[in-house]
Amino acid sequence: MDAHGQLGAFLQARRAQLQPQDVGLPTYGDRRRVPGLRREELALLAGVSSSYYTRLEQGASCHASVEVLDAIARGLRLEETERLHLHDLATACRHRTTARRPPAERLAPAVRELVRSLDEVPVVVTGRRSDVLAWNSAGHALLAGHVDPTGPDRPADRPNMARLVFLDAHIRELYVDWTAKARAVVGNLRLVAGRHPQDARLTSLIGELTTRSPEFAGMWADHRVRACDTAEYELRHPLVGSLTVRQQTLTVPSEPEQSLVMVTATPGSASRAALRLLAQAIGAGSGTTAVAGTETTAEAEAGVRPSRRDADTADFSAPGGSGRQRR
Repeated sequence: MDAHGQLGAFLQARRAQLQPQDVGLPTYGDRRRVPGLRREELALLAGVSSSYYTRLEQGASCHASVEVLDAIARGLRLEETERLHLHDLATACRHRTTARRPPAERLAPAVRELVRSLDEVPVVVTGRRSDVLAWNSAGHALLAGHVDPTGPDRPADRPNMARLVFLDAHIRELYVDWTAKARAVVGNLRLVAGRHPQDARLTSLIGELTTRSPEFAGMWADHRVRACDTAEYELRHPLVGSLTVRQQTLTVPSEPEQSLVMVTATPGSASRAALRLLAQAIGAGSGTTAVAGTETTAEAEAGVRPSRRDADTADFSAPGGSGRQRR
């Protein structure tokens, strides 16, 4: 779907999810042919003409001002993340670009060093499209122990977390509330797709998931967006049993499209003990912990190791600082 189509589809989907009584409009007992608000009702709420809003939703106009977009966002009762997503879609609509196939993502030395140093804490680094760029042994064992641990070292073979969540039976079994995890993945992909409509690899991934997973197709169609900065999940792990963990996502300012996901459990809890047991089982903390995705090919051939200073000077921040949160 092109940028015009994405903008229109988002507006239509969110309009259909609101009833007149949700926004204080009278219904007078009239029978509606379509669910949700009518176009003229939303235009009234946003303070624009019905014809102008119709052109915007149909993709015939892509020049809405920031003020108009914010007014529409208020009319639709959008949350902040959703409002930013609407602006991203409108910006992409105004700037038509040809789909391109970007190069494989690379990991910054400081991030590699950080992953290496957190050997007992499960850590996974993902890229723009949810490709796994790196993970330590604990992260691999907790979230995808059945997958080749060296996959992140080879760009063509990198595991993709979105693909695993929807198409891998092991991951579906891992999450007790799989639906909540799946919706978080889709919501995050929606945000990324709004910012990068020209990304051919991302478009291909979404097309594959839509075709192969009816659940993904249904969730994608409702146009929900969600920034995943912190989430709590109950897991059924094949080695250590049931545990409840918190997945926290950090972004690196120098690589804003890459996310570092750290998994923790409440101190003193049975879940914390389970994580410790898993770390012992795989030898984490022994000084021999492996980290997949820790070197680029050139560095590996040259025998270059990232310096400790890279990690000491790196600036890692929670994703809420800029108002755009990523997973």
